[in-house]
Amino acid sequence: MATKKSSSDDLLAPVTLAVGQEDLLLDRAVREVVAAARAADADTDVRDLAPEQLQPGALAELTSPSLFAERKVLIMRNAQDLPADTIKEIKAYLDAPAEEITLVVLHPGGVKGKALLEAARKAGAREVACPKTTKPAERLAFVRQEFRSLGRSATPEACQALVDAIGSDLRELASAAAQLTSDVDGTIDEAVVARYYTGRAEASSFTVADRAVEGRAAEALEALRWSLSTGVAPVLITSALAQGVRAIGKLSSARGGRPADLARELGMPPWKIDRVRQQMRGWTPDGVSVALRAVAEADAGVKGGGDDPEYALEKAVVAIARAARMRRS
Repeated sequence: MATKKSSSDDLLAPVTLAVGQEDLLLDRAVREVVAAARAADADTDVRDLAPEQLQPGALAELTSPSLFAERKVLIMRNAQDLPADTIKEIKAYLDAPAEEITLVVLHPGGVKGKALLEAARKAGAREVACPKTTKPAERLAFVRQEFRSLGRSATPEACQALVDAIGSDLRELASAAAQLTSDVDGTIDEAVVARYYTGRAEASSFTVADRAVEGRAAEALEALRWSLSTGVAPVLITSALAQGVRAIGKLSSARGGRPADLARELGMPPWKIDRVRQQMRGWTPDGVSVALRAVAEADAGVKGGGDDPEYALEKAVVAIARAARMRRS
C-alpha cells in the first residue's frame, strides 16, 4: 500500500489522521497540511467536508482524476459520524490512494468509528495527536512548547504566570504567547507577564471588547480605564477589540445552524457562538466596516502612530459601541 511509505514528518502523506478533541490542535493539523499542499501547488483544491457531504459514492467523485491534474486536500471532519458505506469506501481507497491527493481525517478518538482509525493506521497514515488538555501540567508544557516554536526563550516562572493568568483555553494561551513574543525583546520573564496581565481577572481586555460590541459605551469605557490603570497593555486591548468585531462579522455572514456546526465552520468554540449571537443584535454590515476601521486606527495609535494611546482606545471603544447600535438608531 502506498500509504505505508508515509513518514510522520511528511505533511503531504496520502492520509493524515488528526485524533483528539482539542480544537486548536485539530485546526493546526489541518492548516499545516493545507499550507504544505499550497506551497507545492498554489492552485491546490481544498475541500472541507462534514459527514453529511460524504454520502456513498462521494469519495470516488472527489478522488477521480482531474482534467488539470490539480493537487487536492480533502478534510473529513467528525469521521466517527461517517456512514458505514462511506467508511467501507475509504478503507478500500487506502489500498490505492490517488496521487496528488491528501486526505485529512479528523476523529475524536474513542470507540465510535474506530474501524476507520485502525484501517488508516494499518495503511501507514501519518498521525497527529490532538488530545484535550485537562491537567495544569499539560497546559504548562503547551505554553513552553509555544514559546519554543516561536523561537523565543521564556523562564519557567513566566510560563507558569501565563497559565495562571489566562486559564485553560489553549487558543487564548497561544494568542498570549504570540503577542508577548511580538511585543517583547529578549527573554520573557515573570515581570513581563505580570506587566501585561495584571488585573486581567478584574477587567480584562476581553471585558472591554465585550461591552463595546454590545453597544454599552459607558461600561466599556469604565472597563478600559480600569484595565489601563492596572497595567493591561494597550496592544492587548486593540487585539481583543479586533477579535470581538471580527467575530460579529463572521457570524453575521455565516449560514444559520447549530452552534457546533458554526463552531467548526468559523473556528470558534460553541460557547462563543452563543455569546456572539447575543452580541450581534443591532449590528449591520456597515456597522462592522465602521468598527473595523476604528480598530485599525486605534491599533496604529497604540503602536506609535499617535501621541496618546489612551485617547486612541477611548475613541475606538466609542466608535464600536455606536456601530453596534446602528440598526437601533
